[in-house]
Amino acid sequence: MTYSAAERMSAPLSLVAPQIETPARRAQRLMVEAREAASEQIQALEASLQTVVEIAAEVASGGDAYPAGVRDLARRLVEETQGRTRTLDAILHHAGPRRS
Repeated sequence: MTYSAAERMSAPLSLVAPQIETPARRAQRLMVEAREAASEQIQALEASLQTVVEIAAEVASGGDAYPAGVRDLARRLVEETQGRTRTLDAILHHAGPRRS
């Protein structure tokens, strides 16, 4: 059924009561948002750590182009960062999936 413009303009309007968000629902919604933001931040951290490992490995194996102390520092940074990455993975695995 189609209505003419005049019929549409004269149709009575009804108001719908706005949905009021309870404090508990608001807290749940905010917790979901916080967990999503935290997940994004963790992904960024993991990507950054991987970049550190890759760059440090390049420097460590760069030969005489880099001073010996820099190469040694880069080599240790690779080892330490890989260890920290494994620790981060273990923590995340232990934490398991989060409930929304």
